[in-house]
Amino acid sequence: MSELQKVDVTVAGGYEPEVVSLKRGVPAEVTFTRTSTQGCLDVVHSKELGFEEDLPIDEPKTVTINTEKAGEFEFSCGMDMFHGKVIVK
Repeated sequence: MSELQKVDVTVAGGYEPEVVSLKRGVPAEVTFTRTSTQGCLDVVHSKELGFEEDLPIDEPKTVTINTEKAGEFEFSCGMDMFHGKVIVK
């Protein structure tokens, strides 16, 4: 059975946690759950990680993160006002 890293991020006036740390080479999923209608957080996207998801209120959305490459990768809301980061090491 292969290992899978799973991280939950709560989206409410920002991202909690704001920084997600992952092990390189181990498959990973990050689940975003928006719990507040505040602001422009109804979309989360990352050009570097290759995802864009609508975030309906209280509906978890899971994205698969490619962890083959170490580094720091930004994600943000639809208007790029709120930011988070995935660190792969």
